[in-house]
Amino acid sequence: MNLIRLAADGMAMDGNGYLTMLMNLSLPVLMVVLLYFFMIRPQKKRDKEEREMRNSIQVGDEISTIGGFIGKVVSIKDDVLTIETSNDRTKLRVYRWAIRGKEASPNDKVEAPKE
Repeated sequence: MNLIRLAADGMAMDGNGYLTMLMNLSLPVLMVVLLYFFMIRPQKKRDKEEREMRNSIQVGDEISTIGGFIGKVVSIKDDVLTIETSNDRTKLRVYRWAIRGKEASPNDKVEAPKE
């Protein structure tokens, strides 16, 4: 009973109990907002870019897999791609999600900036 009375007296004496409570709640809300803008949002953006890159792969593209294989796409069936990896025409089947990225082909040379 005394604890309740002391707590009530403290709130009554402070007069700014709501302001104090608002300040105490604003810090966790601010932390969640910062977490969203610095961690969650950029990760979603990277995931979207990777998904678009994987969906834009066509037959003839040079790709690298997350396992380290590099090869040219020979055929695509749903989410399974067949790639040719060497001069011996070794063929591997890989899932679309296992593609790390497209390799730059000789036709995609980047020109040096002119001075």
